[in-house]
Amino acid sequence: MNKKVEKALNKQIELELFSSQLYLAMASWAEKTGFNGSANFLYMHSDEERMHMLKLFHYVNDRGGHAIVPSVEQPNLEYKSIHDVFKEIFEHEKMITAAINELVGLCYEEKDFTTVSFLQWYVEEQIEEESLFSNILDKFNLLGGDKAKMYMFDSEMEKMASTGETPSE
Repeated sequence: MNKKVEKALNKQIELELFSSQLYLAMASWAEKTGFNGSANFLYMHSDEERMHMLKLFHYVNDRGGHAIVPSVEQPNLEYKSIHDVFKEIFEHEKMITAAINELVGLCYEEKDFTTVSFLQWYVEEQIEEESLFSNILDKFNLLGGDKAKMYMFDSEMEKMASTGETPSE
């Protein structure tokens, strides 16, 4: 495996693991503040991000590289509101999209078309992720801060979690 590409893939592994930890921390905050539906959705999403990391991990090793278990920084543990949680997620997903695009660009530069092909799944996944969280934020904008509507929103998040309505792994 090309060493530049291997290093960049290991960086993406770190980002995916951080995503999993971030959503886990957010889920814990949501659960302790009474947003159990959102918490379940975020716990499920944390697991999905870990699966994204493992997919990269296995790819690096299968291609003759060495996937490295990264240490990650501690994510935020406190949030002002559930709306702030989802705003942060949306911004985070846009950053992940940019990182995936940079990685694909590097693979083109290094003429590693096998990895370009592998990464197309992540490109498509990021389209779904950004769309999902953009739609969630759109729902928040419709609520207008009404607490009764927040209960309905949280119930909707619970339904999404129970049906597995997140982007595919």
